[in-house]
Amino acid sequence: MDGVTGNVLVADAGSSSFHLAIVDVHDRVLTTRDFDEPPGADAGKMIEEFLTGAPPVDACGHRMVHGGPDVPRPTVVDTVVRTRLQAAASLAPLHMPPALAALDAARRLLPRLPHVACPDTAFHHQLPDPARTYALPRELTRRHGLRRYGFHGLSYAYALRRTAELLDRAPEDLQLLITHLGGGCSACAVRAGRSVDTTMGMTPSEGLPMSTRSGTVDPGMLLWLQTETGMDPDRLAHVLTRESGLLGISGTSDDTRDLVRARATGDAAAALALDTFTLGVRRGVAAMAASLDHVDGLVFTGEIGEDQPEVREAVAAGLSVLGIAGGLTTPEPRQPAMVSRPGAAVPVLVVPTGEVPQIALETRVCLRTRH
Repeated sequence: MDGVTGNVLVADAGSSSFHLAIVDVHDRVLTTRDFDEPPGADAGKMIEEFLTGAPPVDACGHRMVHGGPDVPRPTVVDTVVRTRLQAAASLAPLHMPPALAALDAARRLLPRLPHVACPDTAFHHQLPDPARTYALPRELTRRHGLRRYGFHGLSYAYALRRTAELLDRAPEDLQLLITHLGGGCSACAVRAGRSVDTTMGMTPSEGLPMSTRSGTVDPGMLLWLQTETGMDPDRLAHVLTRESGLLGISGTSDDTRDLVRARATGDAAAALALDTFTLGVRRGVAAMAASLDHVDGLVFTGEIGEDQPEVREAVAAGLSVLGIAGGLTTPEPRQPAMVSRPGAAVPVLVVPTGEVPQIALETRVCLRTRH
C-alpha cells in the first residue's frame, strides 16, 4: 500500500466496547460494527466475523489511548513497537489491554498487512515544556518520566480539521478552545494547528469531571483517604475511575440524558451532578484560554458535546468572561455546524466525533511518509 489508496480497517477498542470500521480513501465509512464489550481473548473472532463479506482492506489502523514516551506519533507496529506499547499499558490500565488484544488478534489474522498504532496522545506530543511539566522534584520526574501527555488527540485533530472548514480558515491560522465531552472528558487549547495545553495529564484521569471518573481532585484528600480510612490503592483507583463523576454525585446514572430528565422531575442529586459537571467544564475551558492570545472559536465534540444541548448551553452561557455567549441553536444530527448566534464575538461550533476517519487518515499518512 502506498499510503494514499486502499481501504483501511479501523479498530477502536475502548474499556467497555469495540468499534470496527472500514474507511475508503475519501473518508467514507463503508461498513461498521459495534460490540458492547471490550475485546479480549475473543478479539480474533470479533474481527474475523466483521471481515466476513466486508470490502477488502490494505492496512489496519489501531487507536491506542496511550503511546507512552516511546510511541509519540502514528507508527507501524513491529516487535519493538509492540513492546513499547505494552510498557505504556500501566498508564491507561482501563483502555490499553483491550486495544493491545485487538492489535494482536488483527496482526495474527492479517499478517501481510501493515498495522499502524495511532496514539491518542500524539496530537499533544509537542506540548510546550511548561504545559507538560508537573511541579514535582526534578529528580523524581526525570527518574520516572512523569509528565503530562494529554488524550483525545484523534478527536481533537479531526475537530480542528472540520472547524477550519466551517470557518473557511487554515487550521494554522486558528486559536481554538475545543472540549471533548463523552465517557471521558477533556479540554484543549489549539494554536497554529498544534495543542499547546490540555486538561488531561499523565493518565486519562486528570482534568474535568467525567461520566464515572472524578477528574482532578485534591491530592491531599487522596492521601487522607489512604491514611485515615485504610483504603488501599486498588480500591481507591476503582472509586476514582468507576464510581465517581456524574455517577458518583447523582448516585443513579452516568448518562447526562438520564440526569437532564431526572432534574426536570425535581431530583436534586441529578441537578447537582449536572451543575458540578458543567462548572468543571467551564473551569477547564477557561484554564485553556490562558494558553491562547485570543479565541477564534469554542468547539464541542464527543457524545455529550454533540448530543446534549443543555450541557452546551450551560457551558457557553457561563463563559461570558471570554466573550462567549449562550442562546445556542441545535444542529442537525451528525452534522458539523455553527450553533452560536449570528455575529457572535466568539463562534461556538459542534463537530461530531470523527476518530474513525482520523485514524484512517493518520494510518495513510504514516505509511506514505514511511516510504
